[in-house]
Amino acid sequence: YVLELLTLRQDVRPGLPMVRRVKEAIQKEEKQKEANEKNRQKSIKEEEKERRDLVLKSALGNENKGFALLQKMGYKSGQALGKSGEGIVEPIPLNIKTGLSGLGHEELKKRKAEEKLENYRQKLRMKKQSNEQAADEFRIRFKSKQEERKMEGDLRKSQRACQQLDMQKDISVPKESWYWLEPEKEDKKNEEDKEDECTSSDLSVSEKLHILTAYLREEYFYCIWCGTTYEDSEDLSSNCPGDSAADHD
Repeated sequence: YVLELLTLRQDVRPGLPMVRRVKEAIQKEEKQKEANEKNRQKSIKEEEKERRDLVLKSALGNENKGFALLQKMGYKSGQALGKSGEGIVEPIPLNIKTGLSGLGHEELKKRKAEEKLENYRQKLRMKKQSNEQAADEFRIRFKSKQEERKMEGDLRKSQRACQQLDMQKDISVPKESWYWLEPEKEDKKNEEDKEDECTSSDLSVSEKLHILTAYLREEYFYCIWCGTTYEDSEDLSSNCPGDSAADHD
């Protein structure tokens, strides 16, 4: 068909003759398809379906015993069933089983499909919960890291203030080695320094900050968060909000 159209396009000049030949070619092709369809032998299933559809489309006649009994009881063709006409008009449609699978197979397939869908939804819910839990854990870790860095900064500030106040009081050696900021790249030559370093490392940052804060308040009436040296303990307790960063927030 395509080759014939290409031949017509090449041999015939544009105009009405070309349109007529194209139409003739299309009509010839359609007739050929119809002939092929008529000559094709129908399968057994197709013939059964055609006979079944033909019977189902035709109304019941008087020769049908069931229909004859209905007519004796006063039923007329086209009426609804029931004493007051509240029933159905058309017969219940047939559900013809054409496959080779056993009874209940469709229900089994439907149930398996529903189970598969439910499992998929459950996986999505579990994945969502896992992502939310991971996000919560990340926020908690991030917050704790921030608090830890802030606490380390407060400890360094306290060590620096302690060193300055001790030196102003002509104290050359800190009460504890970690009370002052350690000089960078300083070599520890004796065993006592190493033991002190191990002992101080046993304390956490928060414990060191708490101890050093108490030392600064008791010895110098100084608060690192206020940045103020008070006159005495009474002045400190009256005007300073507290001995922790949370009290000053």
